[in-house]
Amino acid sequence: MTKHLYYEDSYLAEFDAIVLEQFDVGGKPAVVIDQTAFYPNSGGQPCDTGNLGNTQVERVEEDDSGRIIHILDSPPSTQQVRGTIDWARRFDHMQQHTGQHILSQAFLHAAQAVTLSFHLGQETSTIDIDLAQSEPSVLSAAEDLAARIVFEDRPVHILNVTREELSALGVRKESHREGEIRVIDIDTFDRSPCGGTHVRRCGEIGLILILGSERYKGGTRVEFVCGGRALKAFRKDHEALRELGRVLSARPHEIPRLTEKILQERSTLQRENKHLEERILEMEAQELLHGADRTGGSIIVCQNYSDRRIESLKVLAQKVAGSPGALAILFAVQETAQVVVARNANVPGDCGAVVKQLTGRLGGKGGGKPELAQAGGIPIASLAAWSTGLVEYFKAFPR
Repeated sequence: MTKHLYYEDSYLAEFDAIVLEQFDVGGKPAVVIDQTAFYPNSGGQPCDTGNLGNTQVERVEEDDSGRIIHILDSPPSTQQVRGTIDWARRFDHMQQHTGQHILSQAFLHAAQAVTLSFHLGQETSTIDIDLAQSEPSVLSAAEDLAARIVFEDRPVHILNVTREELSALGVRKESHREGEIRVIDIDTFDRSPCGGTHVRRCGEIGLILILGSERYKGGTRVEFVCGGRALKAFRKDHEALRELGRVLSARPHEIPRLTEKILQERSTLQRENKHLEERILEMEAQELLHGADRTGGSIIVCQNYSDRRIESLKVLAQKVAGSPGALAILFAVQETAQVVVARNANVPGDCGAVVKQLTGRLGGKGGGKPELAQAGGIPIASLAAWSTGLVEYFKAFPR
């Protein structure tokens, strides 16, 4: 059985070991060694990485029998190996995991919210807590209490106890392990059974920062960062605020008020622009009707545009079709063509039916209702045939 050195000393970054077993896992070489400081994937905490001799440790897993399996990039060249932990990764995980213990206890104090699960991600971590509504005041209270514990630099102890002794410790959560149970004791604040790696003192966490929360499976998922990750988050957000302040010629604390003002002005401009666009399209529709082909009591407007969006042409076509006897056929032409067809209620014919018919014969895809239809993906080579087909379809109806 492999000796778990990480249980004894989370700060152990180098060690010597002997290879006991060597085999493949998923096509990768893997080994079991007599002792290891590599923490395996377990309890929501990712594994350590690093090196064993001349090989790179890519992943560490614990199997059902309790073996610690080191998955490598290549087989080790010797039976005796020197293990080296990726210390930056290990210390980051120690900060996040110890911070999680503090934050979980802080939510118990702030809202009697029990932590249901924990996940330590590559950039942020989450805890799922039994809390239906995550009020900002609760998040702030938990964050403030967690910060106080960190700032007080309370010691973090490791207790190895029996199941009988565990019940007398007042732990935050129960353990179902048999035999000796490892408990992480954050001095007079939190006690929780845990096999993860942790810092020796709370001050090493640096800071616990809640990034946000969301409803999740009837409870609340809280996203947070600790230590170096919190520094990166602050730096990233501060740089973004500085850049936004430069663009807006404002100080960071002035940005919310200025942004609200800009958004209000933008909303006003959008309303004004929409009103002006409506008036312009109405005038354009009247001009088109004035110069339109008038045959047998019908007013047929058929136009091609190379610089118009189909959404704008759809509004224009409907305005043209608002006049009695009017039919609008408007194409938006670029690499392929789009068309919108609209008719007045007193013009016989079915816009949707003729569009479907022409897509089947001339290419493109579309459809619609009797009074309004559109199609896209029309080959440029078929544009003239499309135009002729639409006009002839509606002219064929007796007036």
